[in-house]
Amino acid sequence: MKNEIEILLVEDNPNDAELALRALKKNNLSNNVVRACDGEEALDYIFARKSYKSDNSLNIPKLILLDLKLPKIDGLEVLKVIKADPVTKLIPVVVLTSSHEERDMVESYSLGVNSYIVKPVNFDNFIDSVREIGFYWLLLNQQPDIKDLIK
Repeated sequence: MKNEIEILLVEDNPNDAELALRALKKNNLSNNVVRACDGEEALDYIFARKSYKSDNSLNIPKLILLDLKLPKIDGLEVLKVIKADPVTKLIPVVVLTSSHEERDMVESYSLGVNSYIVKPVNFDNFIDSVREIGFYWLLLNQQPDIKDLIK
């Protein structure tokens, strides 16, 4: 379906990934979620490479939830690659990280992140944060149909 909700969750921590998926499912926002465990897998998914190879040249999620501290390719490098491409730069990217580092925040915004959220430590607050992210970016926010831009 053209209007299915699709989220790319880029998270290496299985506990944080499970919490995010649970929050999305509990609020009926979890249709068609893909999880990448590292930055390389995230880029492979978006650019339809390796095991994600398809007839499409790109896989375009409606939203990317991106951790920064990732194995193989870190989140800032993933963000840099996504925002350098003329089509994928239109995908909303929300950094969801444990990093309170000012330099990470500045670098993320310099690279074009749409939002930067520090993961709450408290379980209920984490669930609430993911729910609010999902509601805003998937239901309230208006964006063009990026898939129409793929040649």
